[in-house]
Amino acid sequence: MNSRVGIASRRGTRAHNMDAAAAFEAVTGDVAVAVVDGIGNDPDGSELMQLICTAAARIAASRGALAGVLTAAALIDADPGTDDYGPDAVMVLAVSRPGYEVELAWVGDSHIYSWDGVRLARRTTPHTMGEYLRLNGESEQLAVRHDNWTRMSLTIASPTTVALAEAPAHELLILLSDGLDGLLHGELAAAVAEHAGDPQTLAEALVAAARPSGDYRDDATAVVLAPNAEASRS
Repeated sequence: MNSRVGIASRRGTRAHNMDAAAAFEAVTGDVAVAVVDGIGNDPDGSELMQLICTAAARIAASRGALAGVLTAAALIDADPGTDDYGPDAVMVLAVSRPGYEVELAWVGDSHIYSWDGVRLARRTTPHTMGEYLRLNGESEQLAVRHDNWTRMSLTIASPTTVALAEAPAHELLILLSDGLDGLLHGELAAAVAEHAGDPQTLAEALVAAARPSGDYRDDATAVVLAPNAEASRS
């Protein structure tokens, strides 16, 4: 694994871990990382989500973040063959290129954060009904009841609906599945501050900190991408 990247994942209370994570470094030095959170729980789902995630990262490293997410969407929409499982998922993806800001792309309710050494900032806006209500001035009391309603997924992703953004090249990136939503922002920041110098240790610490909701615990996955040496010196 690239020393800039840390990856950790833990199955929740259901039978299969439907999260997947991947990283790919191109010959140019460009690095792409991705987290895919599969919807549902199926014996064939884990393997398929990993295939989707790995393909998205490889394409994104050479063709950009949007192309990576659209590759994942194309695989989701491909003929499922004779399987009964109808796959769907959400995802976040980041591409780090030497000399450029980090490209971000996402569909759904997973997250990307960045850390500048002092402050943890969320760089993505979840595609949920709860967030939609917040952005349209509704009360937090109403919005929080709809945070589990995902409005966008890979089955309906298109070039105009994939969200795009950038993050500073010198900041540490953290990609999380929504299985870590139970952690407060301050708790995330404290964990990042403690382990920022070691991407793998940080990824493992974040996944270990994931909390259950009652008797249910979701799959939890974290990918950490440290800035490249050139960006760190700038």
